[in-house]
Amino acid sequence: MYIITRDIIINMKKFRFKSVVQLANIKLSVKSAAVVLASSTLISALLGLFRDRLLNSYYLGTYPTGIDAYTAAFTIPDFMFFILTSGALSVSFIPVFNQRLAGGNKKSAWELSSSLLNLLAIFTLITSILIMIFADPLIRYIVSPGLDESGMILAINMTRVIAINPFLFSIATVITSIQQAVGRFVFYSFAPAIYNIGIIIGITWFTGGINLFGVQIFEGGIMGVALGVILGAILQLIVSLIGLFGLGFDYDFKINWKNQGFRTILKLLPPRSLDQGIDYVNSIVNTNLSSRMGAGAVRSFNQASALHQMPVNLVGVAISTAFFPKLTEELGQGDQHEFYNTFRQALRTITWIALPVSVIAFFARGYVVSFISNVGNNDSNGTIASILGALCIAIFARSVFHIASRGFYAYQDTKTPFIVSIFAIGLTILLSVWFFFLGWGVDGLGLAQSIGAIVEIIILLAILQWRSHSKLLDKSYWRAMVRMVMATAITGCVAFSMTKFFPLMITDNSLVSTIPKFLLISAVSFAAYVIASFFLNLSEAEPIINYVKKILFKNAK
Repeated sequence: MYIITRDIIINMKKFRFKSVVQLANIKLSVKSAAVVLASSTLISALLGLFRDRLLNSYYLGTYPTGIDAYTAAFTIPDFMFFILTSGALSVSFIPVFNQRLAGGNKKSAWELSSSLLNLLAIFTLITSILIMIFADPLIRYIVSPGLDESGMILAINMTRVIAINPFLFSIATVITSIQQAVGRFVFYSFAPAIYNIGIIIGITWFTGGINLFGVQIFEGGIMGVALGVILGAILQLIVSLIGLFGLGFDYDFKINWKNQGFRTILKLLPPRSLDQGIDYVNSIVNTNLSSRMGAGAVRSFNQASALHQMPVNLVGVAISTAFFPKLTEELGQGDQHEFYNTFRQALRTITWIALPVSVIAFFARGYVVSFISNVGNNDSNGTIASILGALCIAIFARSVFHIASRGFYAYQDTKTPFIVSIFAIGLTILLSVWFFFLGWGVDGLGLAQSIGAIVEIIILLAILQWRSHSKLLDKSYWRAMVRMVMATAITGCVAFSMTKFFPLMITDNSLVSTIPKFLLISAVSFAAYVIASFFLNLSEAEPIINYVKKILFKNAK
């Protein structure tokens, strides 16, 4: 918080803006941006937990077919958003946009921004309409053929409602990418939290029906949750638009095909878009296979995947997103040595945090699952916890993936990660199908994810190391990795012991009883990790140790 406050004070001296919006839209340092992104990700994750807990308490035990249909309904709209926009835009747009700003050519920067916004809006609007038209065959034959007829019809209808998401999300993504490119992270980072609030409104109010002037215009039910999804997407877009104030964005309704920067982005987009799309094909395969494993299996796998993705977003996405503009800036200035140092710093930071998080998540997975579903729902919780255990390796691997892939994107190389993803996702899908026929159930799907994720980061880092002539990951880095693994092993022993001292009981049906146990297990385990890291001379532990010393000495004084 001190870092953020310092940045605000410094920027207030430079600018005379008085409004809250303008103060929130100041440019932040890398450390401040990482704190803001991690904080907003945590808030969004907590809202997501609350959202899922509400949904599961309403439907997982009482209407598993309905909640499976709701989960399946997101598959095609999300797939189209990922393949057309999502991360493809930010990693392709930001380097080109920053080049224009660094060269003082603001006109070209705003031209390419407007052109990209208009083009994606047109494409995604057409896509949304096509999803509405072809929802029936897509759900029935591709996404979830294992659902019964009632679940199938419900999934088709909800898909048609959620189909507008790619259009709304794409506009918001272009707008927030502009903010991200110039180092403004506040509105960009908190927009997803607003999306969850919209869904929570749908669960708590729309499922009971909607009355307007005494006339019931909507009967309610689980379809009300789909309406909440649309409300959340609209609210997210509004928050993103607010973040544009003070940036001087000069919007134009035209698509300027002659703008060189715009044409460069169009060349960079396809490989990354296909990379995202192929990655999401894996999700479609998992939904297809899990729909054949009985009622509730689709939702169980989805919930375990969401839980394992939370620390990935909190650690891997937040830190790598904060470092990415600096990486592109250093390469833009031709400073290869500083690029290597910054990349190593980001990679070591992510690895140092992701390793203990993965281990703690494995041993405390029952507690984690209890956050989204009552412990009393033993069968469902046991299934989700088992899948999460298989996905714990993927927590570490996918956290590292985000900085490894950005190492290529900083060079404006989107083709190499795409080719690696084709191989890794292909391997994951083959393993998923193989484990399915072996009868390993949904746990097999989780194990396939972890294996594929590990293989992917090994290949990406190996290529980066080869291109740098072994300068990127030097001997000091590998020595640090060995010490981190040793500290993680100690953490695993502590976490295992703590779960035996504080077991999860069948009577722990509320967050009041489970959260204190989880926090205690996590705090003691992570404290052991920090202490072990300190004695193993890992520099990442020093700021925490120094902060604790400062507090202790202050109290002693």
